[in-house]
Amino acid sequence: MLADKIVLQMKYARIVRLFADKLQIKYEDALAFFYDSETYKLISNGVADMHCLSDEYLADELLMEWKEIHSIK
Repeated sequence: MLADKIVLQMKYARIVRLFADKLQIKYEDALAFFYDSETYKLISNGVADMHCLSDEYLADELLMEWKEIHSIK
């Protein structure tokens, strides 16, 4: 993965903000979930160039992961 670390950190912040807004939860709670998520692991490890996907798409991926963990439909 060739993404600049600062640019990637800014992307993480945007993804977490979108995710927090979608669930209407505190940013800190969304951030904690993000850094423990499978989505974060895939992005940070450069799997399938996920860092190139839109912030909105990745926030939706987090939302699906949240719903799966919390058994929400």
